[in-house]
Amino acid sequence: MAPATTRPRTPLPARPRLRTIDLADRLHSAALHLLRRLRREDDASGLPAPQLSALSVIVFGGPITLGDLARAEQVRPPTISKLIVILEGKGLVERIADAGDRRVVRVKATSRGTKLLHDGRQRRVAALVASLSALRASDRALVARALPVLEKISGTARGR
Repeated sequence: MAPATTRPRTPLPARPRLRTIDLADRLHSAALHLLRRLRREDDASGLPAPQLSALSVIVFGGPITLGDLARAEQVRPPTISKLIVILEGKGLVERIADAGDRRVVRVKATSRGTKLLHDGRQRRVAALVASLSALRASDRALVARALPVLEKISGTARGR
C-alpha cells in the first residue's frame, strides 16, 4: 500500500472587509426595497400612503394633536388638517377634546381605523413570513441574530 500523500492546503482567500460606508449603503438599499415590497400589501386597505402613514401614527402612538401629527409626518399643519378631514369622513379617526385643556383637540383612531391598520400589519407580516419561510434555516437564524442590532440602529431596540 502506497503511503498517503497530503497536499498542502491553500488558504481560502480572505473575504474583503466591508467598509462601514458600503455596509450603510447596502443596508439603506435593502431596507428601502423591503419596505417598497411590503407597501404593496397596503393596496388592500384602499387608502393612499399619506393617509395610512398618518393613521399609523395615530393608531400606534395614541391620541395626538394636529400639530404633533404634522411634525411626525413632516408636513405643514394645513396639509395634516385636510388629511384628518378625509380620515374623519371615512370613519377612521375622530377628534376629542384634551382632558387637561379643553382648548386642545386631539385626534384618535376609531375602532374601524384601528382594525384597518392591524389588518394591514397582518398582511405585511404574512408577506414577510412567506419570504422568510423560503430561506434556509441557517439564513433565518442569521436574520434572527441580526435583529437586535437592526433594532438598536433603528431606535426600536426592546429591553431584552
